[in-house]
Amino acid sequence: MRKLLTCGVFAAALVFALGAQAQEFHGAFGFGTVTAPGTTTDSNGNVFPSVSGGLYPSFSGIFILKHHIGFGGEVSWRASRALYTQSSSTFFAEAPYRPIFYDVDAVYGRNFGKKFGGDVMAGIGGEDLRFYTQFNCNGFTGCTDFVSSNHFAGHFGADIRYYFWGHAFIRPEAHYYVIRNNVEFNGANVSRFAISIGYSFMPGF
Repeated sequence: MRKLLTCGVFAAALVFALGAQAQEFHGAFGFGTVTAPGTTTDSNGNVFPSVSGGLYPSFSGIFILKHHIGFGGEVSWRASRALYTQSSSTFFAEAPYRPIFYDVDAVYGRNFGKKFGGDVMAGIGGEDLRFYTQFNCNGFTGCTDFVSSNHFAGHFGADIRYYFWGHAFIRPEAHYYVIRNNVEFNGANVSRFAISIGYSFMPGF
């Protein structure tokens, strides 16, 4: 608990410091879903499941520093656990799991009049697959009810902001992840589509 509090205080201080330097800051919360290649079976009878489907909440923040250039980050996770199933001609296994996607990006963002804005972004991040077990302990993280399989990912995204009331906006967005060694699923590419509601801090806007 103390570690979480310390991290939260540090993150809040960092956001405040960066916000003081930024020309714009856009913070948002949203919901969406992911799509990926469907389940397939190879010639040996091995079944590779798909990560598609589910409701994904997300948090994001974008800082625009100068000349419409800045950086941002986001995290999105499956709201409910899915059932991971893998099988072959010799075995069958299933377990509850939850994917988490996160990224840090370079961003180009600008506004078009008083009502519209948009951002394009590219960066790096990862996919954290949490497979839930009864109990798992180690010397680094202590005891948890899950084990993680982490994969590096490249990220590309774009969005359009519509300011429906003052600095408050609604934002349709699309994200594309290229995931390295995503061996648990069929295919390395995942798309995420979402709609977010947020607020922009923009002096003079």
